[in-house]
Amino acid sequence: MWSSLNEWLWQDKFWLPPNNSWAELEDQDGVIYAHPRDLLAALPLALALVVTRVTFERFIALPLGRWLGVRDQARRPVVPNATLEEHFRLQGQKPKEPQLALLAAQCGFTLQQTQRWFRNRRNQDRPCLTKKFSEASWRFLFYLCSFFGGLAVLYHESWLWTPSMCWDNYPKQPLKPTLYWWYLLELSFYVSLLITLPFDIKRKDFKEQVLHHFVTIILITFSYSTNLLRIGSLVLLLHDASDYLLEAGKMFNYARRPVCDILFLIFSLVFFYTRLVLFPTQILYTTYYESIIDRGPFFGYYFFNALLMLLQLLHVFWSYLILRMLCNFMKKGQMEKDVRSDVEELDSSEEEATKEHLQLRNGAARGPGEASTEGPRSRAAGRLANGHTLAT
Repeated sequence: MWSSLNEWLWQDKFWLPPNNSWAELEDQDGVIYAHPRDLLAALPLALALVVTRVTFERFIALPLGRWLGVRDQARRPVVPNATLEEHFRLQGQKPKEPQLALLAAQCGFTLQQTQRWFRNRRNQDRPCLTKKFSEASWRFLFYLCSFFGGLAVLYHESWLWTPSMCWDNYPKQPLKPTLYWWYLLELSFYVSLLITLPFDIKRKDFKEQVLHHFVTIILITFSYSTNLLRIGSLVLLLHDASDYLLEAGKMFNYARRPVCDILFLIFSLVFFYTRLVLFPTQILYTTYYESIIDRGPFFGYYFFNALLMLLQLLHVFWSYLILRMLCNFMKKGQMEKDVRSDVEELDSSEEEATKEHLQLRNGAARGPGEASTEGPRSRAAGRLANGHTLAT
């Protein structure tokens, strides 16, 4: 049964252009082609990347962060309370005021004490700044090496400068060893991200990130299996072009260095140009139109373009978030909080805690003639208390 299903699934008419067959892509006379079984090496390599990442974060990224001044914010301990803890875990972390009043009565607390308990409890679950820095450092290292390594692999290839060359003599395009290893490394990295997903920081766009990882893995696997390595390599290179800039910006943000604002602006420009200009005008155009000039459409053509279009929708979604961030930057001249793809949702109660702290420093109550705590120094203190000035 499995043999029959496998034979039916890999029919020539599904995945290859008309008048082509898998038999023509068998290795012969020293000419090697891409085969799906080659990608099985990605599984042990992904595990090796996980081990490498853990080692890098512990012995390199963490000391580097401390050297740059990255420190975890001190958090107030939470007094154990079974009633509040049960509500926190089962019914929600941000109860409304009527629920807070009821819980306060049940526990013998004041409303303010109950609010403070939930605020401190939420803060306990927030990821540490050092962990964020370590994760960003690992991704920065990989994306940087992947981009410039991929650029070295493709620099002398004709299809990098003329995407229409991706379809020259397709699918009979021999496999180059350097392209294979770069492809394998990219696939292994995204598989490793799925492996570590339960342990990584949960972001605001967690679902979109999971979808992106799955689409990327399917695209890499499918493009390799059907010998679409040329166009697939261009997709990978375009994505890596801006990713390392994002991770570098986050690293400097966690270290509270002003250069993070400049890096975010550069990242935004590169992101918009590669994802909203080059990707649709060069990649999508050539896959939709130029790929079938001398051959008719087939199922693999529709499947591949559907995945690319889904990827482009994610680009638009993240571009919207980045635009919001840029508008905020233009209005205030400084990054205060990030609404981009990889920032976790900020809790407004933290801002309340900052205001309470500032009021205690300047006086519990403020009379009509007293100075406002809403000035630049107060806003700066709020940003430092949250540990954010840019992407988190």
